[in-house]
Amino acid sequence: MPPAPIATDNPAPAPPTARADCTDQRILLHLAGRWRLDQRIPEVSEVAVLIDHAGADSAKTADRVSTENARRSGSTDGADSTDAAESTDATSQPLALSFETSALSDWDSALVTYVADIERLCAARNIDCDSSALPEGLRSLLKMARLTAAPDESTHDRGPSFLTRIGLDIGDLVRSTGEIMAFFGEGAIAVRHFFAGRARYRRSELWVIIQESGADALPIVSLVSFLVGMILGYIGDQQLAQFGARIYVADLVGLATVIQMGALITGIVLAGRTGAAFAARIGTMQVNEEIDALRTFGIPPMEFLVLPRMVALILMTPLLTLYADLLGILGGAFVGTLVGGVTLTAYMVQTQAAIGWNHIIQGLISATVYGAIVAASGCLRGMQCGRSAAAVGEATTSAVVTAIVFIVIAAAVLTVIFDAIGLSG
Repeated sequence: MPPAPIATDNPAPAPPTARADCTDQRILLHLAGRWRLDQRIPEVSEVAVLIDHAGADSAKTADRVSTENARRSGSTDGADSTDAAESTDATSQPLALSFETSALSDWDSALVTYVADIERLCAARNIDCDSSALPEGLRSLLKMARLTAAPDESTHDRGPSFLTRIGLDIGDLVRSTGEIMAFFGEGAIAVRHFFAGRARYRRSELWVIIQESGADALPIVSLVSFLVGMILGYIGDQQLAQFGARIYVADLVGLATVIQMGALITGIVLAGRTGAAFAARIGTMQVNEEIDALRTFGIPPMEFLVLPRMVALILMTPLLTLYADLLGILGGAFVGTLVGGVTLTAYMVQTQAAIGWNHIIQGLISATVYGAIVAASGCLRGMQCGRSAAAVGEATTSAVVTAIVFIVIAAAVLTVIFDAIGLSG
């Protein structure tokens, strides 16, 4: 005869329940069962509905008692009035909520979240929430949750005042000015060490930077310069054709390109291409703390990083400008011969007669200044870069904007200087 099966006492765990009772201006919330994340947790809205009903009943009761006391006060003595006032105060006491957890089995963060929601609900309705009956571990977790809770949006700081912002902006301006002065001071020392042969930099890296900022920039410089020459030639041909002087398109395009446009176009192209690359590369090194490592090893970042880039652009910008001048003149010749009906030989002879060495020198001096501006802007913003990926993008944008603005300012100043010293005549 087979043995009888052995009965086991292993009941299924009770599901989590939350039952609320409201008596005498007090809500008692009974928490029972197993409160785990894998269980279906009761909704907080059920307690919210009970609180709202209790608050409404309390208000109605307080109004009814107040009305009866007011009607009775005219026909009662002082003692009865005092008793009526005490009755009104007792009836109008605010609601309070407490917990009862004797039937609570086990719990995890699901119960913490539920009780925290109940506390926020009570705070929003101005109800006192008594958590003294909760388990000690649960109270500790709730305390930590209150400390790390997000602040209310209504209490967010509106930011500094207008005068405070002005003071902060002035402080940033002073700090930035000091950083710029320190940058150029260290740059002057690095240049002195360079000419003395004591600068610490990698010569192989200098040649790489020369190639990146020079030969690699030829395609974009060629395209932009040729198109600008065509634009100048087309506009000049339209105006000079009214006077039958289309041959002087060569003078217009040649002088404008050699004196100003060739150097200006080259500087702006290098600002958007090479200057941005300098800022991004040095800024990334700043984020990765590579510049701090150089200082730790006693290697000046100004000599190791900035000096090769300054030298490369100061050397290559005039050469790129000469190339841009040639392409600009060819662009003007293309329009002059195709639209203006001028022969290529006549155009080139007229261009050669119009351009002098003083005009070429103006362009080369301007190009040297623009190259120094682009290199300084890119390296400065890279050295000022913050310690985040977003800061690298901001440094790159700032480098391009700074370079272009100072190139335009330098162009205006150099034009006045050249005219004052008689170089433009």
